[in-house]
Amino acid sequence: MPDSVALPEMKLSDNDVQAIDDLRDLYGRLRKELGRVIVGQEETIERLSICLFARGHALLMGVPGLAKTLLVSKLAETMSLKFSRIQFTPDLMPMDITGTDILQDSEHGRREFQFVHGPVFANMVLADEINRAPPKTQAAMLEAMQEYKVTAVGKTFPLEEPFLVLATQNPVEQEGTYPLPEAQLDRFMFLIELDYPSEAEEVKIARTTTGDALPELEHLVHAAEIIAHQNLVRRVPVPDHIYTYAARLVRQTRPAGDSAPEWLKPLVAWGAGPRAVQNLILAAKARAALMGSYMVRLEDIQEVAAPVLTHRVITTFAAQAEGISAKEIVRRLIEETSTDE
Repeated sequence: MPDSVALPEMKLSDNDVQAIDDLRDLYGRLRKELGRVIVGQEETIERLSICLFARGHALLMGVPGLAKTLLVSKLAETMSLKFSRIQFTPDLMPMDITGTDILQDSEHGRREFQFVHGPVFANMVLADEINRAPPKTQAAMLEAMQEYKVTAVGKTFPLEEPFLVLATQNPVEQEGTYPLPEAQLDRFMFLIELDYPSEAEEVKIARTTTGDALPELEHLVHAAEIIAHQNLVRRVPVPDHIYTYAARLVRQTRPAGDSAPEWLKPLVAWGAGPRAVQNLILAAKARAALMGSYMVRLEDIQEVAAPVLTHRVITTFAAQAEGISAKEIVRRLIEETSTDE
């Protein structure tokens, strides 16, 4: 693809260039501020930031005690956003999330129904252990994620932007849970897997959390600025060969298609859908902007490919019997596809 053809359509305005510089500086301050209370987790912070500025939602997977709730609440604090935490349980009903009508005495002395907003009416919602709630309740949460609105008692209520859902699943306890179906997993931009900290980090965690109360963090940015940055991310240019690469990478996850390599076909039952290509591009745009780049590069796609694709690749019984995970399959695909360019 000749540069002379592509570049005129992909040029940022001077204001956008300055805005990307500002976003890069903001991201640097954000990491430094979160580092006052969060030990390690740099990759998790990066991926949460990408989701926020790309208007995506994330599924956090990790055992208890890895500071998932603390990280999300502190991220909301630095951004002056309204934070809400919903603890999902088997008896949680949709109205417990969305809200419901209650009878109230009006100022005229009459009793009238008034809608009381549920915890989903926040900017950043932590859906803790979403796989513990029954499917009807999960569906109410997923409607809010997809439509940015809530339907309750026959009325529709818009959600205030920015709106980010971070759902957690505990990979250890599976008894009495309702795992999210594949079609619903597809609504999450990222699967963010949290691992145990290193020994040095664990020592630092013990020192940090067993002394004085955690400090309050500085408010670095407000909702209107976040929305402006989200709009900026959408304008980050993407070269044609990056679109082609993203589509090719996703198509190779589909065992029934001609693009899939032979080694993958017995290991994968279902591959990623078109939403994966959209999320790859959007996440790469957000990462490029956060890193201060004025154009999406191949490395941006490769960095976001694993969290975008892993939960969208459904392995076969043969793969599970051999101990081959979707994460390993995606990693190998990225390594092989990257040599094509």
